[in-house]
Amino acid sequence: MSQITEDILKGAEWISQALQSSGYRADFSPESLWEIDLFFNDHSKNGEARPNGLLSEKLGTRLFALGGYVGEVLRRNIGGEWRGDDDDPEAEINVELELSSGVTCWPVQRVMKRFKNGGEDGIAVYGLAMGLQVGAKPLRLQDQNSKKPWWKFW
Repeated sequence: MSQITEDILKGAEWISQALQSSGYRADFSPESLWEIDLFFNDHSKNGEARPNGLLSEKLGTRLFALGGYVGEVLRRNIGGEWRGDDDDPEAEINVELELSSGVTCWPVQRVMKRFKNGGEDGIAVYGLAMGLQVGAKPLRLQDQNSKKPWWKFW
């Protein structure tokens, strides 16, 4: 196993524990990808970390770990294998996951796009496109994305 693949696995475990300690469901289930979208909504806006938010420090390390988490949700639920080149100067960005279907994806790059572009590059939708059954969008995420006053929902 290459060092970068060891690092991605350690990062995924670490961020799972960190997210759980902050109240997010990060149990490597397909549905937990909605929690990653919620986390980004809570801690970033317009490609910037919110002041004093959980992405306001060690951004690169945290995005790498979040990418590892997203990839591990895919790998653990539909199968696959991490691959990376320790000699690549951008190994953290280029680490890839080959799914059991033969599809290759780059979860760290997707997480970086989610941070930069917001919900249009959603993580749960990414999981769905890769073949996961992520379930329905949680109400708290739907409410967060809505600009309607709460009484308009009734």
